[in-house]
Amino acid sequence: MSQTDHDIQDEKARERLIELAEKFYDQFEGGDVPSMEIPTRTKTNIVFDEESGVWVLGDRTSTRSANSVRGAKKLLKSIYTTEFLERQLEENRSSTLRELYYLSESWDNEHAQFDNQDESNQLIEDLELVSGVTREDFHMRPEESGAKVMGPLHIREQTNRGDRDIHCQDDVGQGGYQIPNNPDTIEFLDCDAEFILCVETGGMRDRLVENGFDDDYDCLVVHLGGQPARATRRLTKRLHDELGLPVAVFTDGDPWSYRIYGSVAYGSIKSAHLSEYLATPEAQFVGIRPQDITEYDLPSDPLADSDTNALESELEDPRFQTDFWEEQIQHQLDIGKKSEQQALAARGLDFVTDEYLPTRLDEMGIL
Repeated sequence: MSQTDHDIQDEKARERLIELAEKFYDQFEGGDVPSMEIPTRTKTNIVFDEESGVWVLGDRTSTRSANSVRGAKKLLKSIYTTEFLERQLEENRSSTLRELYYLSESWDNEHAQFDNQDESNQLIEDLELVSGVTREDFHMRPEESGAKVMGPLHIREQTNRGDRDIHCQDDVGQGGYQIPNNPDTIEFLDCDAEFILCVETGGMRDRLVENGFDDDYDCLVVHLGGQPARATRRLTKRLHDELGLPVAVFTDGDPWSYRIYGSVAYGSIKSAHLSEYLATPEAQFVGIRPQDITEYDLPSDPLADSDTNALESELEDPRFQTDFWEEQIQHQLDIGKKSEQQALAARGLDFVTDEYLPTRLDEMGIL
């Protein structure tokens, strides 16, 4: 995306913020009590769309009105935040979600100041919903996720210090290329990768890179860093959609890790309003699978009560209502065990790259 394209994107974001402010002015001029209609983000209004295969928001909305003290304060905070974001875009600056919380301390109306960061985070999400603009396009950043990419990909990244051409193997150390907050600032110049492997843990990511898995199999190794950040999911989706790369997700063998896979493939409840922007329904799960625990006799830990409850909950989750997942989850409940990626090291440090992943990826039709 060229500099001009980003300028246009920024201007569109500013226009949407100005339109929100104009609605309040129109309400005042018409003698109406100021209000703002927002899609409801409760679990009851989040549905699994069978056609697209992702979580999406339903049709329910709620009205935030100034006809109560509480509602008036929330609208006041929305107006101050809208003004701040518009000015930030005009000045081509950016800030973090954490900084926004502290910045509000300097606002001239104490009722506009946030009580805690959760409140400011939620307000940014509200503004995403009512404006149709993502926080990335508002130039709002989370704290660093630390997610990295390693593999045969040549990119051009637009930064405040100019464009940078980077090869994600040749121009980086073993740490890899760090994913920026807004992956839409990346232009794909050339790619020799055959597929993407999203890896949950840093330890396993380092093992794959040290063993040269990215080089040997023309693979992009994407470190998820636990529950993946929006930027990580967005880049993964772009690589899949624009370059046609298959996506495989490699996690620990426990219910919480299956949900990490689910967030990559189907989206999360928290970001259901952005599923079409973030989720990659075609992503496949590599492992660790419950059947691996018994097949490879992996070192394991007993399931805690919370693990069991989570697995039983996943049996009711539409994301996991397939023959594969029902069989795997039921097997895990039967054996009462969970295992980590690094448990594969019990069969040797090279087992994961020489045998486990090549065999599994070949079975899945990726290799």
